[in-house]
Amino acid sequence: MAKTTAGIEENDPFASKDAVPVPPEDRAPGELRGAGARSPLFWKLMLVAMALIWGYSFLTMKTVLDTVPTFMLLACRFLLSAVIMFIIFHKRIKAHFNREYLGFGVLMGCVIWSAYAAQTLGLVDTTPGKNAFLTGTYCILVPFIALILFKERVTKWHIASALLCLVGVGFVALDNFSIQMGDLMTLVGAVFFAVDMAVVGHIGRTRDVSVLTSWMFLFVGLFSLAATTAFEPRVPAEQWTPEIIGQLVFLAVVCTTIGLLLQNQALSHVPPATGSLLLSLESPSGVLFSVLMAGEVLTGKLIFGFVLIFLSIVLSETHFSFLRKWFPKK
Repeated sequence: MAKTTAGIEENDPFASKDAVPVPPEDRAPGELRGAGARSPLFWKLMLVAMALIWGYSFLTMKTVLDTVPTFMLLACRFLLSAVIMFIIFHKRIKAHFNREYLGFGVLMGCVIWSAYAAQTLGLVDTTPGKNAFLTGTYCILVPFIALILFKERVTKWHIASALLCLVGVGFVALDNFSIQMGDLMTLVGAVFFAVDMAVVGHIGRTRDVSVLTSWMFLFVGLFSLAATTAFEPRVPAEQWTPEIIGQLVFLAVVCTTIGLLLQNQALSHVPPATGSLLLSLESPSGVLFSVLMAGEVLTGKLIFGFVLIFLSIVLSETHFSFLRKWFPKK
């Protein structure tokens, strides 16, 4: 797309007349500094660590869902995350307190709330491993969502990875040519995650992502609170055990807030292809934890489907460019 001299895309449906590019150091929502923090190796290790933690979070959510209903879980998770984000970024939020940022907060909140609601409802009726891999298909969908919304170009790599992913999803989700409701809801969640990634990637180029994310967390929490109040039964006080509360705090603080801060900082310190590849380890780690700690049984059909989905994600994000470094032409 054509760009103005200010760096703002022309014909941007989300552009404000007064919008100015936000420097990368202001858009990155973390404040981590220091020699060690600037090392690319450090940030690569952080991405691997977060991928493992997010993989483990599928098992944690599955455990919590045995006691806490879906929307109550999301309300606890995102309202606590919103409080933390508002404490950390209150100066930026105050500086950008206007209708534009509030509007984007509502928009992003609706989308990501739909994503997490569908994913979490799906997890009730499927295994953590399948939920992790089917959620990961959002990586394949992002370019096509960006094409529909913003007319961004889709490459042959995107098409090839989508076809490969589709075959993989068939092996994972289809059973006698029918699909389980839990798997279907997980795929719906993946579509909404892809919409969120495409929108955030587009509007975040000229806006403070930390402020947008803070509002997004708040509205996701409020939407979830309204849904659990209207549709879900209350959890008896005796079921709010220290274990359940600890797992909710883990999801809110470690997986959501710290995970977001580290991810955005890390992606500004490593090449995009490398970052995407390391983050894609979330799906196989989700399966690994589910097998080791929850006794999930893997069939040959599931393993083959997981491999195809993982390869499609790697193809979409890296185009297998790392192979040229490993096997240079003579």
